[in-house]
Amino acid sequence: MRRLYIFTLYVFILCIVSMRCVVSAQERNKEFTLEDIFTSSKFNGKEINGFQWYDGGKSFTYIEMDTATKQTDIWIYDVVSGKRSKFVNAGDLVLQKGETPFSIGNYTWSPDKEKILFTGTLAARRLKSGGNFFLYDLKKKHFIQLTRSELEQMNTKFSPDGKLIGFVRENNLFTLNVEDGTETQLTFDGAQHILNGHFDWVYEEEFSIIDGWQWSPDGKYIAYWQIDENREPSFPVINFLPLYQDITYQRYPKAGERNAIIRIGILSLETKKTAWADIGAPLDSTQDTYIPRIRWTNKPGLLAVERLNRHQNKLDLTFVDATSGIARIILTETSDTWLDLRDDLTFLKKSDEFIWSSDRDGFLHLYRYKTDGTLINQVTQGRWDIDHLIGVDERSGTVYFQAGITSPINREVYSVGLDGKHFRRITKEEGTNDASFSPDYSVFLHTFSDVNTPSRMSLRKNDGSLLHVAETGTIVALDDYTIRPKIFFTFKTSDGVELNGWMIKPANLDPAKKYPVLMHVYGGPGSQEVRNSWGGTRFLWHQLLVQKGYIIACVDNRGTGARGKEFLTVTYKHLGKWETHDQIEGAKYLASLPYVDPLRIGITGGSYGGYMTLLCLLQGNDVFKAGIASSSVTHWKFYDTIYTERYMLTPKENPEGYEESAPLSYAKQLKGKLLIVHGTDDDNVHMQNSITMINELVKEKKLFQTSLYPGSKHGIRQRLQYYMTMTDFLLYNL
Repeated sequence: MRRLYIFTLYVFILCIVSMRCVVSAQERNKEFTLEDIFTSSKFNGKEINGFQWYDGGKSFTYIEMDTATKQTDIWIYDVVSGKRSKFVNAGDLVLQKGETPFSIGNYTWSPDKEKILFTGTLAARRLKSGGNFFLYDLKKKHFIQLTRSELEQMNTKFSPDGKLIGFVRENNLFTLNVEDGTETQLTFDGAQHILNGHFDWVYEEEFSIIDGWQWSPDGKYIAYWQIDENREPSFPVINFLPLYQDITYQRYPKAGERNAIIRIGILSLETKKTAWADIGAPLDSTQDTYIPRIRWTNKPGLLAVERLNRHQNKLDLTFVDATSGIARIILTETSDTWLDLRDDLTFLKKSDEFIWSSDRDGFLHLYRYKTDGTLINQVTQGRWDIDHLIGVDERSGTVYFQAGITSPINREVYSVGLDGKHFRRITKEEGTNDASFSPDYSVFLHTFSDVNTPSRMSLRKNDGSLLHVAETGTIVALDDYTIRPKIFFTFKTSDGVELNGWMIKPANLDPAKKYPVLMHVYGGPGSQEVRNSWGGTRFLWHQLLVQKGYIIACVDNRGTGARGKEFLTVTYKHLGKWETHDQIEGAKYLASLPYVDPLRIGITGGSYGGYMTLLCLLQGNDVFKAGIASSSVTHWKFYDTIYTERYMLTPKENPEGYEESAPLSYAKQLKGKLLIVHGTDDDNVHMQNSITMINELVKEKKLFQTSLYPGSKHGIRQRLQYYMTMTDFLLYNL
C-alpha cells in the first residue's frame, strides 16, 4: 500500500511538473512585434551609464534615473562591499529655489574629486561635450552656471590642477578660472572655416577624434589641432520639407579632392603664444599630411605627434618641443597596403619607455620602445591580433590587453609582462570580454556578453576572480519568448579560404522542408559581424523573421578583422571584389544545405553593407533572389578622401579599381527584387549615391523599389516604419 501511495504521488508530481513545463513553453511562444522591438523599452538591458572610477579605485560613480522622481542622480558603488548609494541628488542641482533640477547627461570629476563639471552633449560620432556648462561643489553643495553663451561651446575639461576649465567657443580656445569665473581667450584666428580645438567632418568621422585639444600633464601648455577647411569642396545637403527647400553646405572632400590644411599648435599658458609644430606640411603646400593623433609624453614640454601621409602607408611618430616646435622622428611604420590607426601608444611614467602597436609581423601586436626609438622587445606575439591595449600597471610591470586568441569570434582579457613573459588569460568566459581597470590596477569592471547573454557587468580582482555582479543585464521581458540561438559555422570557399559564419534556424526545423534564407552583411575593412556577443535590436528583428519561417545567416568575408594582415588587406585597391566573391560563396554554401531553398536566398545591409548588398545582388544575380540596400555607396568617387583613399588610392591613381568596384557599373545585371533605402539628409554617404544608382537602373529599364526617409542622416531615425518596410518587402519577395 505504501509503495502504491509513493508511486501515485510520484505520478501526480510528474503530471504537475509536465503541466508547468507545457504552460512555460506556451508562455515562451509569444511572437515578437516590430512595435515592441523598436518603440518600447521592454527589451532594453540595464547598463552602468557614466561610469567613472572614484577614490583611487575603491569605488566608482555612475548616473541612474530615479523611477519615482524621473530625475537623474549620481550614484556611488563601493568595490569592497558591493553596496551602492545615491551620491549626488539631482534635487541639489538647482540654480534657484523651485526650479526644475538640472538633467545630468555628461559629468566630469575635478582632479581633486571635490567638484563636478556638468555639460551637455553635441551630435558627433562619439561623446562630444557641448553647450553651456555648470559646476557643483560637493563639499559646499553649491551649484552654479559658469557660462551663459548663446554661441556653440564644446570640448570642455578641467586643467590638471583643477583651477581652470578649458573649452572651445566659436572656433577659438578659452579658459575659465574656477574660483572667480574670469574668462581668457587664448586664440584669435578662429573663423567660419578655421577651426581651433575641434575638427572638420572627415577627421571626426574617419579618424574617430572629437576633442581637438589637450592639456599638458603639468598644465603649462595646450596642444591643439587647427583645421583650415577653406580649400575643401562644399557639398549641399538638402532638407526637402520646407516650402522653400533648406540647403546646408557641408565641407566634404571626396576621393581625390583637396583636404583641409592641418597644423598643430602648442600654446604656452604663461606667454599666451603658440609654437607651431614642424610637421612638414607648410601652409602654402599642396602636400597632404594627416595628423590623426597627438599625445603628451611624460617629459615636460614634449609632445608626441603621429604624422601620416595621404596614401596612409607611412606613419611617423615624432616628438615635438613645446617652445620651438622643432620635431624629430622617433620611429616610422610603413606598409605595402595601408596602416590602420591605433590608440595603443602609452608612455610609461617610471621609465623612458613607451608601448606601441604594429602589424609588421603579419599580426597586430604590442612592442616596447625606449623614448629614443630603440626597440626593447616585442611584448605580445602569435598568430592572432590584439584588439586593443587596456592599460599598463607599471608597479608590477604588467600589460593588460584584449584579444581573440581562442577564436576570432571571441574576445578575452589577458595580461603579460613588459618583457613579454608570464602570459596569462584573465577572463574565462567564452564570448566577448572587456575590462576597465581601477587606477591602481587591483580590480576591474568586467563587461561580458555572448550571443545569448545581454551585456553583464561584474567587479573582479586583477586575477579575474569575482567580487560582485554589478549589473546582471537580464532582460526579463525575453522570458516570454523562445529565443533561437545563433549557431556558428565555418566553410571553405572554392579557392580554399576558410570563413566564419553564423545562422539562426526556426524552432522545430523540419528537415523535409526547404526554408528561405536572409543573409545579413556589412563586410567593410576591419569590421566583424560574426562575433560571439549580444546582437541587440537587430538580433530581435532576426528572431521575428525566424518566427515567420526564415533562416538568418551572416558570413565574415575576406577583408574583415581579427584574422591577421593578409586576410585583412587582400582587398587593397579592389574594394568589393573579394568581399562579394566570399558572400556569393557563402550563399552557395547555404544553398547546399538540405533544409535551405536555393531559390529563396536574400541579402540585406546598411552603409558598407548596403554597398555589398548591391554588388551581391548584381554580380550574384543567379544566387540572390532579393536584397535591401540601405545608405549605400554606389561609386567610391562619391565618398570621402580619408576612408576611400586608404584602401583605393585616388580615382586618378586607380581608375580601373574604382570602376570595377562600383555597383553603378553593373546596373544592367539586376534580376532579383531590390529595395533601395536612403535618408535624404545623409551627410556621410550622400543620397547622391542612391540617386545615381536609381538613374542607372532606370536607363537599363530595371524594376526596383525605393524608400526615402526625410530628415534622416546616415542612420534612419524612423526606425519602426523602416523595419516595417523591410519586413513587408521580405515577406512579399522572399
